[in-house]
This record gives sequence, C-alpha cells and structure tokens, in this order.
Amino acid sequence: MTKKIVSPCISICKTDPITGYCYGCARTNDEKKLWKSESTSEEWKLENLKTIKSRMQGWQLNTFEESYKHKISHGISLFKKKILEG
Repeated sequence: MTKKIVSPCISICKTDPITGYCYGCARTNDEKKLWKSESTSEEWKLENLKTIKSRMQGWQLNTFEESYKHKISHGISLFKKKILEG
C-alpha cells in the first residue's frame, strides 16, 4: 500500500496577481488542479512539494512548514484550526 501525500493546501487560498502563486502554498492554479486529479502520481506530488518550497523563503517558508507539518499530524492546518476555534 502506497502512502498518500497530503495536499500542501494550508487554507490560505489567495493568489498573488503578479506571480500567480498562492500565498499559502505557492502553487499555481494548474498545480492545484493536478493535486486533485486521481491520475496524478505520488512521485509528481513529492516533486511538486520540492518545487513549491523552492518558491518560498523566510517567514512564508517557515509558516508553511509549521502548518503543513501540523496538517500531516492532525489532519488540519494551523490556520484552519485557529479559524475553527474562533
């Protein structure tokens, strides 16, 4: 059984109008669609994780890493958790 790669969405879904990258996960809209496709391989997802992390730096990368790690462990990003706790 192959382990599924968790989507890098951390619930900060706004696209930068200049770069076309999501502020939260640094994916393009096309990359987001590929993540949802059942035909997309886990290998592609692993490579895409490396690609999106290379687009980030400083606080954005730190915030993404922390929230994504929490999502993998607890099934929900830190941002979404804080919204739900309100």
